[in-house]
Amino acid sequence: MELEKIEATIEAVLFAMGDAVNVEKIAVAIGHDKETARKLVHQMMDRYNSRNGGMEIIELEDSFQLATRREYYEALIKVAKQPKKYALTDVQLEVLSIIAYKQPVTRQEVEKIRGVNSDHALNRLVEYGLVGEAGRLDAPGRPILFGTTEEFLRNFGVRSAQELAAIRPEVVEEL
Repeated sequence: MELEKIEATIEAVLFAMGDAVNVEKIAVAIGHDKETARKLVHQMMDRYNSRNGGMEIIELEDSFQLATRREYYEALIKVAKQPKKYALTDVQLEVLSIIAYKQPVTRQEVEKIRGVNSDHALNRLVEYGLVGEAGRLDAPGRPILFGTTEEFLRNFGVRSAQELAAIRPEVVEEL
């Protein structure tokens, strides 16, 4: 396939899927390896960013998504139904922070850190799609391990949990 057609294929896949598409699936769609697919998508990202249009390609972990630029959100809500915006409470932000920095983590570990029951806050974060099941701990009762989701990455504007701000060592000592 010629380069222009490969890029058009990537663009069509990202547009049609709506959500983030794993680089492996993009590679299959264009008939190339993962690294070639990643390189091509990054080239497309650069081109999208240089033209200042209404769309951009964002990277979320090992996936890519075609998205509307944030500065055009106001125009979108004039046309479409305004999506629900959730206001996170201090408790929910605290639980979300613990999960984001310690993931994967069990409910019991979150409660041990906070010193209080965190069921309601954790359930709300799951309901909002910011936190999800990341597996099961190999221990009696096989408790659920929680981690952040792509929705978390999208809402907080980071590509991966590794991009979160580092915690200052003096704060860690204090805790």
